[in-house]
Parts: sequence; C-alpha cells; structure tokens
Amino acid sequence: MTANNRMVSPRWHCLQHVPFEGPGYLAVWAEERGYRWACSAMWENPALPASGEFDGLIVLGGPMNVYEDAKYPWLAQEKEFIARAISDRKPVLGVCLGAQLLAVVLGGAVTGMFDKEIGWFPVELTRAGRDCSLFRGFPEEFMVFHWHGDAFSIPPQTVHVAQSDACDEQAFVYDDRVVGLQFHLETNEQSIAALIEHCGEDTACGRYTQDPESMTSRADRATEGHVLLARLLDNLAAASAT
Repeated sequence: MTANNRMVSPRWHCLQHVPFEGPGYLAVWAEERGYRWACSAMWENPALPASGEFDGLIVLGGPMNVYEDAKYPWLAQEKEFIARAISDRKPVLGVCLGAQLLAVVLGGAVTGMFDKEIGWFPVELTRAGRDCSLFRGFPEEFMVFHWHGDAFSIPPQTVHVAQSDACDEQAFVYDDRVVGLQFHLETNEQSIAALIEHCGEDTACGRYTQDPESMTSRADRATEGHVLLARLLDNLAAASAT
C-alpha cells in the first residue's frame, strides 16, 4: 500500500465463487478495522475493479477446479486479475480454491488427493513457517477446518509454511505479501452448515473425512481460527504498508 492510500481507509476486494461460500470472518475483520470492503460474485461474470480501485485482495474457496476454464469461463479472467494484483505488489490472501489459484498463477500445480481432507484436523507450521513474520503469534500446531479434495504444489520462490498429516502443502507465502491457505480460518457455524448442505456428497467415508455431525458439533473451534486469521491479516496489512 502506498503512502497516498495509507492516508485513507484501505480498500479490500473479495472474489467469491459461489453464493454459499462467503467471506465469513474475513468481512468481520475488515469492518472491525474500519477498512472498506467490496465483493465480486464471480459466477455472475462481473467486471473486476481496476488496480487503482482496491488496495488488498482476498480470493475465497469454491467447489470448482482451477483448471475448469471451459465450464467456468470467468476463471481465466480471474487468474489474470490475480496475477496483476501480485505484480502490482498488493497484499493477497487466497483460501482453499483461492490458494490453489494463487499457486497456479505463481507457477505451481494443482492435483487431486488420494484422500480428501474434510473436517477439523490440526495443521502445524514448518520450520520456515515458525520463522515467517506473517505468522508471528501463531502456535506451532493449531486446529483448523478443511474441505478439499485437491492440493497445490508449493510454487517456485515461495516459502512453505504449514503442513498436515493428510496434506503436506497447507500454506505458502510469496514476497511477504501473498499468502495461500488450503484450510479455512474464516469459517463459522453457518458456513460449515452451508458446505454440508451444498457439498454433502463429499463427506463419504474416508481416512481424513469427518461426518457432518462431528463437524458441526465442533463449530465452536471457529472462534480460535478467527483470532489467528486476524493476526495473519494484521501482519499482512502491516507488511504491505511499508
């Protein structure tokens, strides 16, 4: 963020891929900090803002695959938009599908997993993650919510910062201002229920798949994730303001 736009409230723009998978705590964080917030409904193929119309970018999750451009034509436009935001040195956070899109834009790959990871499972920081300033204030291991059957490879010139038993590649950082999280720190009780309603077929028995009752009965854990997400976003905003 430049000296000029630091004089006014930063503008965060969100890319949402389906109606039932919204920003959750991310929008709460922006409101609590007094930041301006806008969201593009990608399924409506909207006109995306010009670079000068936002200061930070958040890319949410969704059930589509990063390579399904033929089925979702707006994906190609979105990848170009993300690439420009990164090139313009804006702070960027990608969550789940959003992180996979960041990975592809940065030269990584996305492939299917042998076992889906759905439900509450712990993630641990790598050695590099423990040393990363953006994850300052994080415990070495923490419980998070997952919902994915694909995984990204760690892109070139990025730092691998988190891993889990089911998926070694859980998070990465690029240039201290771009963060990809395979997991959901933004989730809440309502968003978990919405995923179960719309994507419940994903919860068939698996080694790293919990049943819907187990997921919803532990929804109180989401508050802990919100605390960590606020730390990450505050660190990201501070790093990008220098």
